[in-house]
Amino acid sequence: MQDEERPRPRRLSQDPVESGPARAPARAEIAGRYTRLVPVRAEQAATLYALSHGESAGPELWAYLPYGPFPDEAAFTDWIAARAASEDPLFFAVLDGASGRPEGMASYLNIAPAAASIEIGHIWFSPAMQRSPKSTDALHAMIRHAIEDLGYRRVEWKCNACNAKSRAAARRLGFGYEGIFYRHMIVKGCNRDTAWYSLLAEEWPRISGNFDAWLAPENFDEDGRQKTSLSELNAA
Repeated sequence: MQDEERPRPRRLSQDPVESGPARAPARAEIAGRYTRLVPVRAEQAATLYALSHGESAGPELWAYLPYGPFPDEAAFTDWIAARAASEDPLFFAVLDGASGRPEGMASYLNIAPAAASIEIGHIWFSPAMQRSPKSTDALHAMIRHAIEDLGYRRVEWKCNACNAKSRAAARRLGFGYEGIFYRHMIVKGCNRDTAWYSLLAEEWPRISGNFDAWLAPENFDEDGRQKTSLSELNAA
């Protein structure tokens, strides 16, 4: 497979950095328009297991994650309990904003406050959430919180270079492509070449405005279909 994606043009810089270090994300709720992200807890394991296993989830959910699927709910609950104690990655359950029901997971990882750099990853959403604005809303909330509230100047997105859906999601969300790290990792006994993307603080005001425009209720018709895509807004 040949990589044909082109990096986003950016200005090289050795400019002085006047801002201080960013703050580490806390174990606290992050609120979006349609979702809430809360630190994951073992009590959520049964619901998350049901959403991520069985016929409704599909094997592709775990295809590019470094773990899973799990043999049973008990094994998944043990894994969730360990994730709940982790500081980096810092795992969140993604809740429906209205019902409070868990519908997926995401995390901050590679948290480097001194460099003001942070990554978003370990992402999976239930099939229903994948087909709604809630998945985009949750990721928007995480990016916004990292840049606007915590002071990060670089938010990273990394994925298996063969994961076309994740790469398309990065572009759709406004991340700029930086290249491939070949033979970067061994995951589940297989080589992983990693595609790197980032969103910089100076790019965020325009990208954030596009998120706000896309998530606005008036961008969806009475059947919930989008009128203008986020990809179109970010491409413009």
